[in-house]
Amino acid sequence: MEEKVLNETEEVKKNTKPVEVKIHRKPKTDRKYERVSDAVDFCRVIAKHGDRVAFSYFGEKREVIDMTYGEFASLVKNVAAGLTELGYAGKKIAVIGETSVFWHAAYLATLATGGVAIPMDKELEVEVINGLLGSVDADAIVYSGSFNGKFVPLMNGDTTLSMFVAVAPDEKELENSKVKAYSDVVSLGKAAVENGYEYPPVENRDKLAEMLFTSGTTGTSKCVMLSQKNVFSVVTSAAATVDFKPDDTIVSVLPVHHTYELACTLAGLVYGMHICINDSIARVLKNFQIFKPTGLVLVPLFVYTMYKKIWNEAKKSGRDKALKLGLGASKAMMKVGIDKRRSIFADVHNSFGGRLEKIICGGAALNPRMIEFFEDIGISIYEGFGITECAPLTFVTPYFARKYGSVGPAVPCCQGRIAGDEINDKGYIEGEIQIKGDNVMLGYFNNPEANEVAFTEDGWFRTGDMGYMDSDGYFYITGRLKTVIILENGKNVYPEEIEEHLGSIEKIAECVVVGRQEGTAVNLVVIVYPDRTKFPEGATEAEILADIESEIATVNKTLPTYKQAKIVELRDTEFEKTTSKKIKRHLVK
Repeated sequence: MEEKVLNETEEVKKNTKPVEVKIHRKPKTDRKYERVSDAVDFCRVIAKHGDRVAFSYFGEKREVIDMTYGEFASLVKNVAAGLTELGYAGKKIAVIGETSVFWHAAYLATLATGGVAIPMDKELEVEVINGLLGSVDADAIVYSGSFNGKFVPLMNGDTTLSMFVAVAPDEKELENSKVKAYSDVVSLGKAAVENGYEYPPVENRDKLAEMLFTSGTTGTSKCVMLSQKNVFSVVTSAAATVDFKPDDTIVSVLPVHHTYELACTLAGLVYGMHICINDSIARVLKNFQIFKPTGLVLVPLFVYTMYKKIWNEAKKSGRDKALKLGLGASKAMMKVGIDKRRSIFADVHNSFGGRLEKIICGGAALNPRMIEFFEDIGISIYEGFGITECAPLTFVTPYFARKYGSVGPAVPCCQGRIAGDEINDKGYIEGEIQIKGDNVMLGYFNNPEANEVAFTEDGWFRTGDMGYMDSDGYFYITGRLKTVIILENGKNVYPEEIEEHLGSIEKIAECVVVGRQEGTAVNLVVIVYPDRTKFPEGATEAEILADIESEIATVNKTLPTYKQAKIVELRDTEFEKTTSKKIKRHLVK
């Protein structure tokens, strides 16, 4: 690092003895990958993997279909050429739907033509999608079959979108002149490639290449702008630091529009790995039996689910005592260099396909006890930390030198520092985590106020997360400055958005939504200061609560499940406010 950003001062060194965490070491192996600098470079690298299987996915009859790297590289090039023939090279193109080879090809083709890809959350309502895309003047959208019929009002109404590319169109939609079948775009592009089409050179890696919306409505959502340098510096950094290799097989489980899942998938393609696409959360464990993954990219919720499944199955079969004894025996043997974990816990491993060795976990904090448990049975978990504004990877714990509870040191494309002066109980300075590097966003689109808040005067990005860094450069997350609530499945919930919806209830004078940790779950709780003038004289607290709960339940029906606050509490006094009459949210628990 150009600047020494350790979080301990000479004063700290003299007067405190920092608490050190044991490093769990493993042999370091060579990283077998080729660096990529931009989308065209990326396409060149993946094409070199040739006949290796890139993707496996389910067909209409749940038959498994394989696509080689050569076939996928050709698909991307054909889509890019097709978009160019249609006049959409360099345009802003949204992509929405379930994870698929077609989603990835559309995303990469857009970048390779010099355009701007806009990954969208498939759980959003069409009106919200249109509002968000209209706010950035999007030109086209590529959508999966699950959206057939949903965009008809936009095709005939007021929208910035001039082309709708349907991956699996029905005949009725194709009657609209704005709709193009994905297959027709590919065919058009294939002819252009046969006539000599080549990707245009990427002349400016700092140019806008991707736009990502943070959670929220058109009023509260911010649009993150990323460049190709941002995106592919993270891809290369992930390939350089994560314990994956070309012979690995992973199952893509998380939503593809998340930068976390997307970055890990792109890094896997650089390696030449086999990527299998899960088609249903309900069938994910059955799909593990089919695809037999060696690695997974997950959020804590999935890890907790796997943990519960292991113990529930053991109890059902009366083998929970044997599992406990096995854990003790495994630990004892590991201490003397004997590793029998895969044989002792063969039944556990078989339930996940029989080959699972490692899990990359991010998106929210993971209980360190989960890492210890899975390590004891022979599955290593590596934590990382990322944020959309950093494309998203910033830290990852080294597979060869882990510290449980730490998200690791900064990845090669960036550096981190702690801004603060408070000494924590472990002897380190604790404060806001700030990032500087090739992964840091260009800024928020058309939002100078947010940009001013997001960066320090000397150019570091403010993550809004609290933490500290130890003497080895490992970072630890301890809390959040931002109001965003991170659920156990990695979903970000902005309380202001929910409060905005609840504001339509006349019987609520003021309310604040908070997230409360209960075991492994994060519950959304709405704390209400009721307008008692709206209730009959003499109404009891129980009657007021029941009435407001009923009103909130009605509002909840208009929100996605993960944004529904189902626990309601009343308070007798107004919330404490600033001089500008804003509620002091940090005082509300």
